[in-house]
Amino acid sequence: MWPLYAAGFTTAFGAHGIAANLGGFSDDAVTSLLVLGGLLALYDGAEVVLKPVFGTLADRIGARPVLLGGLVAFALASAVYVVADSHAWLWAARLGQGAAASAFSPSASTLVARLNPAAKHGRAFGSYGFYKSIGYTLGPLLGGVLVWAGGLRLLFTVLAVLGAAVAVWALLAVPVVPPLPKTRQTLVDLGRRLADPGFLLPTGALAGATAALSAGVGFLPVSGRVAGLGTIATGAAVSLLAACAAVVQPRAGRALDAGRLTARAGLSTGLAVTAAGLAAATIPGPAGVLIAAALIGAGTGVITPLAFAALAANTPEERLGQTMGSAELGREIGDAGGPLLVAGVAAALTLTFGFAALAVVLAVIAVVVVRGRS
Repeated sequence: MWPLYAAGFTTAFGAHGIAANLGGFSDDAVTSLLVLGGLLALYDGAEVVLKPVFGTLADRIGARPVLLGGLVAFALASAVYVVADSHAWLWAARLGQGAAASAFSPSASTLVARLNPAAKHGRAFGSYGFYKSIGYTLGPLLGGVLVWAGGLRLLFTVLAVLGAAVAVWALLAVPVVPPLPKTRQTLVDLGRRLADPGFLLPTGALAGATAALSAGVGFLPVSGRVAGLGTIATGAAVSLLAACAAVVQPRAGRALDAGRLTARAGLSTGLAVTAAGLAAATIPGPAGVLIAAALIGAGTGVITPLAFAALAANTPEERLGQTMGSAELGREIGDAGGPLLVAGVAAALTLTFGFAALAVVLAVIAVVVVRGRS
């Protein structure tokens, strides 16, 4: 399992480590805000298009080869910019990283499910989410230190070495998990399965959690500055959000496995807590920022492992890759949609109303989860 945890850390560290520092410390990063926006969108755009494709491929040829190929491709894409060191090749490297992450991220989730019995899925996905959250937490900080010390080339060098090291580790330690025989699936069958509440409800919860997480990371610092907090204090608030998510995930998974918590109750509770955190963000002053960060982190920490465990429980093993890739697509939609909703409402009214609007959306998803069938 450890190489799979490392793969989760790699995709999170690579995504946030570069994104947080593209326009910050180095002249070789971007030349305009338009370029910065394009580079940020390139990585996520590749994931939106390719994650379902690689998830289906993992079902066909096995998740382990797709995992290894994705990690090797991530290392090579990172090395491209190290060798070329030009603005044009930065675009190619960023696109390559996004495509590679689209391969090894759903494959790692599939292997987490295949290598653990159903009774331990909560614990397994909780641990996987913990190390992914650590990558999200450390990415901006360590990435900033690396860019400060040696520019973007040093950061890309570290990512190339990290991707290669995790690939070798996975090659040596992750067992071969052969693809399972499966019946022929038509587009109608696929649509029926993806429209089933067993897929839609956990995926909707994941999308809502990711939307809140992205909006919190992006806009809580704005609220902090309005409240008179400095950059260190606002950075600490964002770190608190990520730390709460990391700490809660393994505990939520263990509670699910032990039967102390059901998937439906856990998802609805996590969504309610996350919505309460967004509502707390409307409270003026530093207290509102800190309470919001803690509640959003804790709520999303409950949702993530339980949603993935529910998806694994409601999916035939021979279709796990396809399901995980499609669920990751839902997360990417939430990742983009949450900040866009908050920003759009804030532009028309105020940021307070933006947080409130997203809180209402999550509350609605919580009600749907409660009323939906198991």
